[in-house]
Amino acid sequence: MPKNVVHRLLSPLLLWRLRHVSDRLYLILVSILVGALAGLAAVLLKNSVHWGQELLYGWVPEQKRVFALFLYPIIGIGLTVLFTRYVLGGQLGRGIGPIIYSVARQGSVVPRSRMYSQWVSSLLTVTFGGSAGLEAPISVTGSAIGSNLARVLRVSRRERRLLVGCGAAAGVAAIFNSPIAGVLFAVEVVLSELSAPFFIPLLISSATATLVSKLLFSGQPFVLITTSWSVDTVPFYLLLGLGAALLSVYMIRIYFAAEKWFERWRGTYRKVALGGTGLGVLVFFFPPLYGEGYNIVQSLLSGEPSHLLDASIFSVYRDENVWILLLVAGSSMLLKVLATCITIGAGGNGGMFGSSLFSGALLGFVIARLINLSGLFVVPEVHFVVLGMAGTLAGVVHAPLTAIFLIAEITGGYALFVPLMFVTSCSYIITRYFEPYSVYTRKLVQRGVYVHQDRDRGLLAQLDLPRLVETDFEPVQPDATLGELVDIFRHATRNLFPVVDNDGALVGIISLDQVRDALFDEQHYTTTRVSDLMTEPPATVNVDDTLLDILRCMEQLNVWALPVLKNGRYVGFLLKSAILAGYRKQLIKESE
Repeated sequence: MPKNVVHRLLSPLLLWRLRHVSDRLYLILVSILVGALAGLAAVLLKNSVHWGQELLYGWVPEQKRVFALFLYPIIGIGLTVLFTRYVLGGQLGRGIGPIIYSVARQGSVVPRSRMYSQWVSSLLTVTFGGSAGLEAPISVTGSAIGSNLARVLRVSRRERRLLVGCGAAAGVAAIFNSPIAGVLFAVEVVLSELSAPFFIPLLISSATATLVSKLLFSGQPFVLITTSWSVDTVPFYLLLGLGAALLSVYMIRIYFAAEKWFERWRGTYRKVALGGTGLGVLVFFFPPLYGEGYNIVQSLLSGEPSHLLDASIFSVYRDENVWILLLVAGSSMLLKVLATCITIGAGGNGGMFGSSLFSGALLGFVIARLINLSGLFVVPEVHFVVLGMAGTLAGVVHAPLTAIFLIAEITGGYALFVPLMFVTSCSYIITRYFEPYSVYTRKLVQRGVYVHQDRDRGLLAQLDLPRLVETDFEPVQPDATLGELVDIFRHATRNLFPVVDNDGALVGIISLDQVRDALFDEQHYTTTRVSDLMTEPPATVNVDDTLLDILRCMEQLNVWALPVLKNGRYVGFLLKSAILAGYRKQLIKESE
């Protein structure tokens, strides 16, 4: 239905709302609607994937299943590529990065296609064994629902931003039945700031999605009920935190290195064939890499790690050699990020959230089993599994509070709260030292989009530098005479003049204050050239520089304007007053 038709149908209802329903109550009602729709989308996706995987498993006899696991991912990635090309026109927008960008730069406007594109593409990918998580696609789907409902129901720009966060929170909450973790995920990952009055809608949206999940979904992906922990194990928790940090740095770097490698590939179907085959080979040798891998995590929490060898060529060693089990667990832990990168790079869809939980669980199991095998100390392996999940998630996503409360909620209480704080804090601090930006924001920062750093930087990041450039400064040629320069001065409205050669390159600047004395020396009007009077600019600005860095440069040099270059050519001047005026307008807009 066309957008204008929807607005025409809703206009009487919206007018009634303005007369009878306060803005605060209206926002709460809309947040409930967003939570319900996002929760429903999450439950349908999760159930559809589980049903599809069970169906695919049932089609193949167990003795031939290892070969089916080789072929299924290729089929899933191929179907996703066909859907992307012929239904979406090649525009999928994977990951949460585009949502963060829309919040930071595009007024929280998310394309309507994201309400179904992420849902369908991740369904095709993961159902057929693509080695990626569903959390990012579900969060994007929820964010798109929040953004487009806000546009249809005509809420303000700032409230639209909040509803984008409500959708993301609802998606995570519905997946794990953890409403607090959903709220914290929205605050730490999607939104760059949160004011107290908006916290209630986030909670309500997340709680609504959890209620929908409880009613329609059998439960969260994995459950561990625990009641206590031992103080004697604290040194080992710190060791686990260090391991989670190293694993997080490894996963982030492999993720972006693989992304660059896939970008150099040419040919969509070549990527599908080669990437799908590579993923199939990995799954053939290490079946735990198939799909999200949450069944493996639940097996670890149930004290049945031998399921790591199910449908594997190593299954014959199930009861003979514990080191084979640790080899498969360690290899699966390290290869999971590579399998996820191949899944996404070859054309599939999914995220790193679930992959972080999977690898973290295996890290915790390996470390705990090695400690127990040493005979020096005995630690509860299931505790290390969930703590490893939290530590790795905190490092990869840079969301320690989300990691703490997610694990606290899915373990049936807060008995492990203190160990969670130790492990996540240690992992987050060390990871931030080596990788200042998360797997979601690193690429945005490389594009000059800063989020989550501080409010000033966030507001400056929303300004478009090319629009602030002023082009009414009169350029002069370096070989022009002083007399010609005087004629230009008479008609100019600025007292600063760029000196530009025939190729458009900036060779210097002339300030009226610097050449004032020479203007009255008429005998040199024909002999003195602009090149004799010009000076070098104190600094130049490129169109891809960040406004925060430019402001700092202006402060250090004590200047009010700097010339702007694009591909080495002069385009105009950037004034400090223009930056500050744009910042003020953005601040007012965000506060409305």
